Amino acid sequence: MPKRMLMAETKPLVLRIGEVAKLTGLTTRTLRYWEELGLVSPTSYGSNGERLYSGPDMARATRIRDLQSLLGFSLAEVRVVLATEDVDVLDRVRSELQTEDVDPERHKELLDEAIAANAALLTRLDETLSRIQAFRAERVASAKRMSARRRELNEDS
Repeated sequence: MPKRMLMAETKPLVLRIGEVAKLTGLTTRTLRYWEELGLVSPTSYGSNGERLYSGPDMARATRIRDLQSLLGFSLAEVRVVLATEDVDVLDRVRSELQTEDVDPERHKELLDEAIAANAALLTRLDETLSRIQAFRAERVASAKRMSARRRELNEDS
């Protein structure tokens, strides 16, 4: 099939805010709030001002939701994660692989970029997990000290 035919058949995915909310399990209010904070932005706006989101926009909203719900990140922490170059590389590679007819050499290059970016992101996540584990260990030690002190006070009474 000629490339021109492929381009005509594959329209970019465009979703309204309500559709994105439904597909991601978020509310439209949350999406608007995240937009105010600069965490996610619609690709475009309809003639009536309606927010229109692309597939990558929806993936970003899902990533934000996951960082909050799965990892317990605050929105400030989410902003830091999203600001890393590696996340942008992964999004760009994914987008290019999904929307373009990529020749095999370019496909290999994109996969190499994605592998390197993913490895760097995993390293950062491991470092973050180590800091979380250290903080947790401090909290456990503090709880033991407080409990011991409370027992001492009970014995003195």
